[in-house]
Amino acid sequence: MILVDGDKLTMSRPGRPLFSNLSVTIASGDRLGIVGLNGCGKSTLVRVLIGEAEPEEGVVRRGRGVRLATLTQNPRLTPGTVRDAVGQGWEGEAVLDRLGMGDRLDADVSTLSGGEEKRVALARTLVAEADLLVLDEPTNHLDIDGIAWLEDRLAGFPGGLLLVTHDRHLLDAVTTRVLEIDRGNGYIHEGGYDAYLEGRAAREEAAGVAEAVRANLARRELAWLRRGAPARTRKSKSRIARANALLADGPQAAARSGELNLHVDTPRLGDQVVELKGVTAGRPGKPAIVTNVKLSIGPEERLGIVGVNGSGKSTLLDTIAGRIEPAEGTVVRGPTVQLGYYDQTGRELDPKQRVRDAMVDGDGDPDWRVGKLLESFWFDSDTQFAPIELLSGGERRRLQLVMTLADKPNVLLLDEPTNDLDLDTLRVLEDFLEDFPGAVIVVSHDRAFLERTVDDVVVLDGSGRVGRIPGGYAAWEDERRAARGRKRSSAGAKPALPATSAPAEPAADAPSASTLRFRMKDLEKAMRPLQKRRDVLVAELDAKRDDHAALVELGAEFDRVGAELDRLEEEWLEAGAALEDRF
Repeated sequence: MILVDGDKLTMSRPGRPLFSNLSVTIASGDRLGIVGLNGCGKSTLVRVLIGEAEPEEGVVRRGRGVRLATLTQNPRLTPGTVRDAVGQGWEGEAVLDRLGMGDRLDADVSTLSGGEEKRVALARTLVAEADLLVLDEPTNHLDIDGIAWLEDRLAGFPGGLLLVTHDRHLLDAVTTRVLEIDRGNGYIHEGGYDAYLEGRAAREEAAGVAEAVRANLARRELAWLRRGAPARTRKSKSRIARANALLADGPQAAARSGELNLHVDTPRLGDQVVELKGVTAGRPGKPAIVTNVKLSIGPEERLGIVGVNGSGKSTLLDTIAGRIEPAEGTVVRGPTVQLGYYDQTGRELDPKQRVRDAMVDGDGDPDWRVGKLLESFWFDSDTQFAPIELLSGGERRRLQLVMTLADKPNVLLLDEPTNDLDLDTLRVLEDFLEDFPGAVIVVSHDRAFLERTVDDVVVLDGSGRVGRIPGGYAAWEDERRAARGRKRSSAGAKPALPATSAPAEPAADAPSASTLRFRMKDLEKAMRPLQKRRDVLVAELDAKRDDHAALVELGAEFDRVGAELDRLEEEWLEAGAALEDRF
């Protein structure tokens, strides 16, 4: 049964086309994800398909009697209590509880924060009787447990699903088709997130091959014409013009290609960064939510902060930043620390201000450096001179990120940085953080982002306790699974969190934990090309088994590569053992 059919849809926004001649059909059982760059029109397409906006061209047909339940980026709740806004009795209350709103059932919706409103709206959507669920960024403002529960809920939903999300785990788990919007065109990939990545890579590779062939033909044609006799020049002018046009007018390049220079001149960070000594803190006028925190942050720290909603993650980050003064204990910041804070709301942006002017905030005219930095974040020349009010929500978040990095911090505090950023921006941000020369502290619910960016996690359990777990997100998940197993076997007390107090002091000349982690990362980078070369050598040895001279040469190189790999792996194991001794 066809649920929604959009045929040859075209939409634009002032001064900029979004997509044209785009067709998409969703039938019963389809599970379609929509991906694309910030500002490409994903949310606009959703609004057109559900009937909240009329297409400029094309038509949308909906199946007779099809029931839609939708979650938009900016949902509205009916006045009353949270319980009333969701309805559906016990089921509504159960879903609210799983989304972290179980203690706010009788709260008036007018008192909710933006994140709480989104969770209530999500609960309302999930309990509605629907043939088609339409969810636009449903994981924003959910904690990791809430996202895992949502993943299971959507996997068991029998109807159609239309999903816009940046959560790669969720895309991979629940979608069976992906619609990619790329510079106004739509591409359907049969399969989940991996199929989308493969399809996009193949398309861009094919475009690159076609471009290389076209350019070579054009250059050969042009060289031949220019070598011709002077008497033939008049007859060849049109052909020369066509060849020049061929060189200038090739197919579109990849939307985002090449290495993007996201690094700015980061000031050197000294050995003393931030240390929390017995810190107890809470929001002004409210009880303390984190207690007796002892935490030392090194100059090359990669630290994630995780926990359920309301456990104090943002409070702890604000305390580290100095936005909240602790009720007890002290926070010591090193003299070379220059903080950059990218929080959930971001900086205030004047909607009438041009993008490039926002970078200097009225302090003179933007210079060429500002333009170059904006271009590196895919704000082209047209967008740089556009007013901020024309940017999509994701583009505004990207602009706020650029403004944070432009301040040249050497300590980055990131509070839910993945919200509203597109997948390409997330991948580049992950690469940027991997090589960032300072310290990074991240609050995030994005499992893929945590897996790639942090070495240790600080866990907040919701009762004020804070514990540090080495090994990052994966190690934390392993501990949680083990704890759930213990809990099933013996009902009772919560598993003890790891202590936050400093471990036994290592020898004075022993490397710090952060130094050891970075040494392990450097060793892993050094091993990758050697591993690839070893694989190539294995194939070449097999291919040239009858060439004695080649076998001797290849065998000698294989031995050298193997010996170097063995040495690096031994160093990696030693560094790992030394790191374990720190905890």
